[in-house]
Amino acid sequence: MTLASPSISRTVLFPRKVSSIAFAIGGLVSFIIFASLLLFTHPIGSSVTGYIYGTETTQHVEFHHSSDDIHTSDPNPSPDSISDSESPPLTQDREDKVLPVSLDPNDSQGSKDSNDSKDSSDVRLGEETNSGSSTNVSIDEEATQDSVDAECDLYHGNWFYDPMGPSYTNNSCPLLTQMQNCQGNGRPDKGYENWRWKPSQCELPRFDAKKFLELMRGKTLAFIGDSVARNQMESMMCLLWQASFFLLQESSKVMIARMWSSWLVHQFNEPFGFAPEGVTKLKLDQPDERIIEALPKFDVVVLSSGHWFAKQSVYILNEEIVGGQLWWPDKSKPAKINNVQAFGISVETIIKAVSNHQNYKGLTILRTWSPDHYEGGAWNTGGSCTGKEEPLSPGKLVKNGFTEIMHEQQATGFQRAVAADDGKLGERSKKVKLMDITEAFGYRHDGHPGPYRSPDPKKITKRGPDGQPPPQDCLHWCMPGPVDTWNEMVLEIIRRDTKGGGS
Repeated sequence: MTLASPSISRTVLFPRKVSSIAFAIGGLVSFIIFASLLLFTHPIGSSVTGYIYGTETTQHVEFHHSSDDIHTSDPNPSPDSISDSESPPLTQDREDKVLPVSLDPNDSQGSKDSNDSKDSSDVRLGEETNSGSSTNVSIDEEATQDSVDAECDLYHGNWFYDPMGPSYTNNSCPLLTQMQNCQGNGRPDKGYENWRWKPSQCELPRFDAKKFLELMRGKTLAFIGDSVARNQMESMMCLLWQASFFLLQESSKVMIARMWSSWLVHQFNEPFGFAPEGVTKLKLDQPDERIIEALPKFDVVVLSSGHWFAKQSVYILNEEIVGGQLWWPDKSKPAKINNVQAFGISVETIIKAVSNHQNYKGLTILRTWSPDHYEGGAWNTGGSCTGKEEPLSPGKLVKNGFTEIMHEQQATGFQRAVAADDGKLGERSKKVKLMDITEAFGYRHDGHPGPYRSPDPKKITKRGPDGQPPPQDCLHWCMPGPVDTWNEMVLEIIRRDTKGGGS
């Protein structure tokens, strides 16, 4: 195609009158003032957030966060759906969604894809620039040297106070769920944001978004599990959000996804044996088929579960009802397994299924039980974490019997799944990792929202005259806060896997 030469005007320009020049300057100043006001009231971030908040529901994957009122049929409504004073913070959202997203405000495909695409792989953080050009993001040699030794144990160490503070704030990340926005909800102390984890034998570097985007270039990271998995996914997004605009021109193209799966195994509500319709049934020896279907789309998967085993459910093994939680109609016949044992079996089932998936060659990380801190009772019997402003001192950890046995069952289920393969997986066995955070986070009773679950100025935050604590969340984690450490560990595990090291 031949481009026409630009026409050149030969008109002689004469100086305008002073009044015309003054008028032109005045118009330019007015335009600058107007543009500045426009940017102040509608910053670039708000435009980008518009892309992020655009949603479309499917049945598998979610890229959080949606501001739309989306309601899908939920066969297992959370207790959180009832009144604030009665509900446990077991879970805060339950819908399986996919939200095609681009953080590039120049990407007009963002809104188009949200209408046209049904594929979970459309979930993306960063995109190639419109010009099509890209610049490679290289990992600094110095940054690589700062990473921990490949043989270092990440999970035993101490918490130390870091005056440098967190990598983001509740105001700098628009992706926070309000219930985890502790500062935005009025929590008066901030020290809990500054404590960082120090493994005994090495250093765990602060989260490096540039390094993460380089290691994950062209790949998809999926968080699969319940609302605590969502908590971790939002933490990852906030950590990446701080650097995403600077790296957009470097064509990172990393995808972050989240899949809701309460138990990680097959669930249904239809009648089965002597269990009626309406009660959730779990086939403990069958994985959640939606996970298995979606796995080939992922390169790194972070699995987590456990807390939903406190909810009412029926346990089925080998097509036989073998137990139940908060449900067992025949008191004359003892159940064969309880909810703790059911949890261990479910972990073994999902790890086996993922490890043996013929079309999934990625890295699998099982994050262990996230401890809650309802001291003095359960969530509905006076348990509280109000007033905790810093971690427990080394050696002062108060053992929680339920946390210990759930963690033990989870670790045992994991080991059974790995051992059951008898070496058949070969090198693939190195792609399954246990991220054992339970003991370290047992010290972080200060990291939960507590009564600061909403921005309601009338919310109760103090104990009543009868000494009863207000409704509170001592299960999920404030953001920023301790949960960000999980993603520092995830990054290190990915780095070791990429470099061929083992953890």
